[in-house]
Amino acid sequence: MKIILILLLAATARAVVGGDSPARVLTLERVFAANKSLEVVKARDRVRHARMLQRFSGGIVDFNVAGTSDPYYGGLYYTKVKLGSPPKEFHVQIDTGSDILWVTCSSCSDCPQSSGFGIDLNFFDAGSSSTASTVSCSDSICASIVQTADASCNERNQCGYGFQYGDGSGTSGHYVTDLLFFDTIVGPSMIANSSASITFGCSTHQTGTLTKPDKAIDGIFGFGQHGLSVVSQLSSRGITPKVFSHCLKGDGTGGGKLVLGEILDPTMVYSPLVPSQPHYNLDLQSIAVNGQMLPIDPSVFATSDNQGTIVDTGTTLTYLVADAFEPFVNAINSAVSQSTTPVLSKGTQCYLVTSSISGIFPEVSLNFAGGAAMILKPENYLVHGDPVEGGTPWCIGFQKVSNGVSILGDLVLKDKIFVYDLSKKRIGWTDYDCSNDVNVSITSSKDEFRNAGELSENSSLRTTTNVLQILIIAAATIGSLLW
Repeated sequence: MKIILILLLAATARAVVGGDSPARVLTLERVFAANKSLEVVKARDRVRHARMLQRFSGGIVDFNVAGTSDPYYGGLYYTKVKLGSPPKEFHVQIDTGSDILWVTCSSCSDCPQSSGFGIDLNFFDAGSSSTASTVSCSDSICASIVQTADASCNERNQCGYGFQYGDGSGTSGHYVTDLLFFDTIVGPSMIANSSASITFGCSTHQTGTLTKPDKAIDGIFGFGQHGLSVVSQLSSRGITPKVFSHCLKGDGTGGGKLVLGEILDPTMVYSPLVPSQPHYNLDLQSIAVNGQMLPIDPSVFATSDNQGTIVDTGTTLTYLVADAFEPFVNAINSAVSQSTTPVLSKGTQCYLVTSSISGIFPEVSLNFAGGAAMILKPENYLVHGDPVEGGTPWCIGFQKVSNGVSILGDLVLKDKIFVYDLSKKRIGWTDYDCSNDVNVSITSSKDEFRNAGELSENSSLRTTTNVLQILIIAAATIGSLLW
C-alpha cells in the first residue's frame, strides 16, 4: 500500500504542477551594437514591413535569449535556439510578424560571415545532424506547407521557399525537419533535457540588407499564428499551450522575458484579434492625448486587405496612417509648446528639453475594441534624435505611412506584458517593470487555472507550494488510515 500511495501522490503532483501543456520560458537580455541613426532604423523597418508578406512530459522551458529595444543599438530582440543532433545554437530574431523559423544553411555562399551584434554566426548543416531530414516535394508535409506559406519544388526535389523584400533583398532555401532542444523544468528543482521535431527553413541564398554585417543574424523565429510557426507546431501536439507572452525591457540594460505560455497579471486588459487576418491585427478605434480625444475618423483604422493595425515585434518604431499621424503630432506640439523648443531633424518633429520628459510630455492612450486602452508614457512615443545645434533632442518616434496599415513596434510594446492568447483569439497587455518576476501559468490548453510559478530575471522558476503542501497533508491523513 505504501508504494501505491507514493505513486498516486507523485502522479497527482505531476498533473497539478506540470500540467498537460506547459509554458515555455525565454529570457531576454540586451546586447549593444554600433549606434544607428534614425534614418537607418526607419530603412530597416521598411524592409521589415515588406517581409511581412516529439512529445515529452510537461514542464517550463528556459531558452538563452539576447536583444535590444533601443533603435540606436540595433532595435531588435533575438533568442538562441538549439537545432540538430548534436544540438547547435543559432541566434534568431523574435518576430510576431512572420510565421516561419529559418536559419542560414552551411551551403549558403553569399550569406554574411560576421555580425554587428557581437555574436558568432552559425550555419545549419543537415549532413552533420543525425536527426535531420530534408522535406521532399513528395512529402505530405510539403503540400500542407504550400497552403500556409510560400513554398515550391526546386530542382533537387526539395520543398523550397523564397521571400522577396521591398528593397530587392530576400532569402530563399528549403525546408528541413530536425529536433529542437530545450531544458525542461518539470517541477521544483527538477530539470530535464527535452526535444521536439519541428519543420523549419534552411536559407541557401540571401541578398540586400540581409547580407549586411551590421544587421546580420542567424535567422528569424516567426511567432505567427499559422500552421508552420513553431508555436503552432508545438501547441498542435500539446507540447505547449496555444498562447505566448513577452515582456520587453526598454531601459537600463534592456532585456525582458518571452514565454511560450501565459504570463499572468491581475491588471491585464484584453482586446479581441480581428478574425481572418494573416497578422496580429487589433481594432484600434481612437487616440487620446492628455485625456482629449483626437479628431480622427475611426474609419481610417478599419481593417481590410490593405488597412488595419498590426502588432509586430519585428518593427522597431511605430507607424501611423497619415490621417492619424498629423492630429497626433499637432496635439503633442500643443501640449509642450510652452516647455520645449521645437526643432526639425531630417523632417522629423523633435524637441530640445532641459528637464525630464515625464514632467513635460503628455500621456497618450490608444483605445481598442472591447474597451481596452494602451497607455503610452513619453518613452513609448519619443526617441533620441540625431544631435542638432543646442543639444540632442527628443523626437517623435511615430512615423507617418502613406498606406493604410498602422504598425505597433517595439517602441510602444516595451515595458509591458503582452499575452497572445490564440485559443481565445485575443491579445492582452498591462504596464509592467520587466526586470521584476512574473507569474507564469503552467496549465493545459483548457481554460481552468491550475497553478502558477514566478519567473525571475535570471529565468529561475519557483512553482508555488500550496498544492504540494495539500498533498503532503493528504498523504499523512491517508497514511494514518491505512497504517
